[in-house]
Amino acid sequence: MKFTGSPGISLAILSLLFFSFTSMAQNTITGTVTDAKTGAPLSGVNVSVKGAKVAAQTGAEGTFRISVPEASGVLKFTYVGFDSREMAFSGSTGMLNISLQASEKLGENVVVVAYGTRRKADLTGAVAQIGPKDFQKGNINSSEQLLVGKVAGLEVTSGGGSAGGGSKIRIRGGASLNASNDPLIVIDGVPVESNGVAGSPNILNTINPDDIESISVLKDASATALYGSRASNGVIIVTTKKGGRGKMKLNFNTQFSMSKVSDKIDVLNGDQIRDIVNAQATATGNDAWKNLLGTKNTDWQDQIYRTAFGNNNNISVSGYLPLSDYNEKAKVPFRLSLGHSYQEGILKTDKFNRFSMAMNLAPKFFNDDLSVNANIKYSHTAKRFADEGAIGAAVAFDPTQSVYSGNSAFGGYWEWRQNDGRPIDLATRNPLALLDQRRNESDVYRFISNVQLDYRLPFLKELHLQANLGMDNTKGMGQDMIDSASATNYRTLGRVTLYNNDKNNYLTDLGLFYEKELKSVNGKIDFLAAHSYQDFSNLVRNYAAYGMDGRIIPTSVPTFSKDKPRYRLESYLARMNVNLYNKYLFTASVRSDASSKFSSD
Repeated sequence: MKFTGSPGISLAILSLLFFSFTSMAQNTITGTVTDAKTGAPLSGVNVSVKGAKVAAQTGAEGTFRISVPEASGVLKFTYVGFDSREMAFSGSTGMLNISLQASEKLGENVVVVAYGTRRKADLTGAVAQIGPKDFQKGNINSSEQLLVGKVAGLEVTSGGGSAGGGSKIRIRGGASLNASNDPLIVIDGVPVESNGVAGSPNILNTINPDDIESISVLKDASATALYGSRASNGVIIVTTKKGGRGKMKLNFNTQFSMSKVSDKIDVLNGDQIRDIVNAQATATGNDAWKNLLGTKNTDWQDQIYRTAFGNNNNISVSGYLPLSDYNEKAKVPFRLSLGHSYQEGILKTDKFNRFSMAMNLAPKFFNDDLSVNANIKYSHTAKRFADEGAIGAAVAFDPTQSVYSGNSAFGGYWEWRQNDGRPIDLATRNPLALLDQRRNESDVYRFISNVQLDYRLPFLKELHLQANLGMDNTKGMGQDMIDSASATNYRTLGRVTLYNNDKNNYLTDLGLFYEKELKSVNGKIDFLAAHSYQDFSNLVRNYAAYGMDGRIIPTSVPTFSKDKPRYRLESYLARMNVNLYNKYLFTASVRSDASSKFSSD
C-alpha cells in the first residue's frame, strides 16, 4: 500500500499513535495488598475503579494487575473482614503497596443472633457475645466452661471434679420447679438437645473448645422469640471457626494441666478415734468396743484422691483449597482441624478421652451471589466413670482400719464383716474398693453436619433465598461392671449392665431475607420469613443386668427391650427490624410451632 501526504500530516499521525501506545502503557496499574497487622499478603482482595465497571482480584501472593480506562482516578480495595480503602492514581503512579486494616465491625460490633447477625448498636434484645479474647483461660475440657464468669446473668455451675464432666447452665436463674431449666443450645445454626446421651451426661463435651469462634447468649424474650417456647430459658448459640482467605496457615497448640484437691474434709484420725472409744469403753466397762478398733491411721481421702494430669493437643490448617491454579474464584476457603484431649479426674479411676475433627468449606459461586457454608464435626469421647459414692465413704469409713485385709476375701480389701464372713449390709464399703472394683466405661460418637446456602437474587439484590440443612447424630454405648469379688454385690457375685442409646436430629430451614438501605431516613429495614422442620428420635435399648455367675438378676428385667420416643416440630417464623436515623430501632418477631407431642386437636 502506498501512502501519500505531507510530511506534517505524517508526523502528526505518528505522534498520535505513539501517544496512544504510551497512554495504554500508563493505564495498567500493578501492586501488592497486605495485612496491615501481620504484613501477610492478602489473596482474593477485590480491586475496582471507582465510577467504572472495571475490577480485578489479588492473586495468591497478594499481587494485582488492573487496566484502568482513564489516566487518573480512584482505586477501591475491599476484602471480607477488613476495612475498605481508596487510593488515587494518575499517569505517574508506579507500583502500589496497599495495606488493609482488619475490620473491628466483625469482631466487636457484630454479634450472632437468632437466624443471622446484627450490629450491637441495632440490638433491641439482651444479647451478649463472647469471643476468643474473652474466653475463660486454663484447663477447659467442655465448651460451656469458656463462659464461666464472663456473662452477666449467666450461671455455669460445675458438676464436680469429674474429667469431662458437665456443668449446669442457667440464664437469669431457674423458672420451673418440674420442667427443664436448661437453655436451648444452637450449634452453627442447628438447635440441639442440651440433655445428654447414655454414656455422656454432658453433650457439650463432644465439641472441641478450640474449634469455637464465638458464643452468643440470648437472654430475654425479644432475643429468643424466633426459637419459640423451647427458648424460654434462653439460648446459647455456638459458632465454630470458618475457612480463611489468603495463604495456607498451619496452627498447632498443646497444653498440659495438673489438678489436685486443694482442701479435704476435716475428719478425725485413727488415734483420735481410739482415744474416744477407749474412754467410753472404760466409762461403761464395755471392752468389747476396743476389739473393733484397728491399729492404723488411714486417711481415706488420700486413698481415693490423686494428682490428676491432662494434655490437650490441637492442629488446624486454613486457607484456600486450590481447585484451580488459574481462576482465583475457584479457590475455596477452608479450615480443617484435629484435636485430642486426655484428662484424668482427681478421683482415682476417673478419666476422659476425646478425639475430634472439624471441617469447614465456604465457597462462593455466580459472581458471589451464592454463598455456601458447609460444616462437618465429628467426635469420639471415651470415658471411665469413677464411683462417686467413694467420696462419702472416705469421710465416714473407720480410719483405724488398714486398706487391705491381708487375705483374699473381697479382693484383699478390708471390709466390715459378720461372724460368718459375709459383708454387713448396712456398713459403709471400703472407699478404695468402690473405685478399683468397678469399671463403668462408655464410648460416645457424635456427628454434626449442616450446609447453609444464601442466594442473592440477580434481579433484586436486596432479596436473599436462604436454606439450612442439618443433622446431629449421637450414639452412646457402654457397660457398668462390678467385680465378682466386690462386697457391694456379693449375693450375685458382681454385676454387669449394658447400655446403648442413639439420638438423631434432622433440620430443614427455608427462608427469605430482605434488606434495604433507607437513604431518605438515614436508616435501613430488613425482613426475615422462614419455615423450619425438625425431626427428633431417641432409641434406647434396655438390657437386663447379669451377675458374674451368668444368671439374670430378676429385679433388672426390663418391660420392653427398647424405647423409641420420637417427635417432630414444624414452625413458621418472621422478624422485622427497622432503623430510622440511626437512632430509633424497632424489632418485631413472631413464631408459630406445631408439635407432634400434641394431638391434632
